Amino acid sequence: MAAASLQVSASTSTGKGMVGLNDLLIVGPGVLGCLVAEKWREEHPGCQIYGQTLTTDNHEELLSLGINPLLKESKTDQKFPYVIFCAPPSRTPDYPGDVRLAALSWNGEGSFVFTSSSAPYDCNDNGSCDEDTPIVPIGRSPRTDNLLRAEKVVLDFDGCVVRLAGLYKIDRGAHFYWLHKGTVDVRPDHILNLIHYEDAASLSVTILKKKLRGRIFLGCDNHPLSRQEVMDLVDKSGKFDKKFEGFTGTSDPLGKKLNNSKTRKELGWEPKYPSFAHFLGVSE
Repeated sequence: MAAASLQVSASTSTGKGMVGLNDLLIVGPGVLGCLVAEKWREEHPGCQIYGQTLTTDNHEELLSLGINPLLKESKTDQKFPYVIFCAPPSRTPDYPGDVRLAALSWNGEGSFVFTSSSAPYDCNDNGSCDEDTPIVPIGRSPRTDNLLRAEKVVLDFDGCVVRLAGLYKIDRGAHFYWLHKGTVDVRPDHILNLIHYEDAASLSVTILKKKLRGRIFLGCDNHPLSRQEVMDLVDKSGKFDKKFEGFTGTSDPLGKKLNNSKTRKELGWEPKYPSFAHFLGVSE
């Protein structure tokens, strides 16, 4: 088989002229998107990976990672077999519209995956929640409305959604933000859910590879913690110079305890970091 037979004809607007069967477009190649690229390349050496951004700010960094940068505003009719949307809703006035543009860049062959949030699950009493928990009705909150409308676009295109818990790594995430604030006016007993950036990336790549259609999955480490427990672990780890002062809130909403056993069983996926404590190298 000649290598050329693995190529399909496409427009030359990305400068390549051909799109390979395993080529990937990452819309919003930030921390998560770049980890997805790294894991995708390990599985598909020789593929081309493109990263679509709003500005040229991190194009040099993307090039150094072997990602071909594309500006969102430079319109292209290029279509890709694999597309993942990792951009946050905070940088755009029309999140569902941006997701639609990404869907239109998918040629319908491999997979289209949207990284959403676990916020739409309708639970705020620290109760249990899984893939089948009802979602917040449209109209209750602008934040969840935005996510649910974006998810609907994805599902209308027969793409897949992965609702991710709170993303973290050593120097990013809720724990790091709170540590630098020192004192935070929210209640300490609110339960939150976490997933390491690397695990979110490996879960996303697993979904991409399965070529599934119109599905919603959940990404979390199945070790819910209260805010206080998170910061106690940070303190116990000895890995941070700063000292957290405390939470002072008493009346803000509670959280939820996420469990994604159904997602794990169907996809055959397990996290590298089964808990925040395990990541920090301390016992719970």
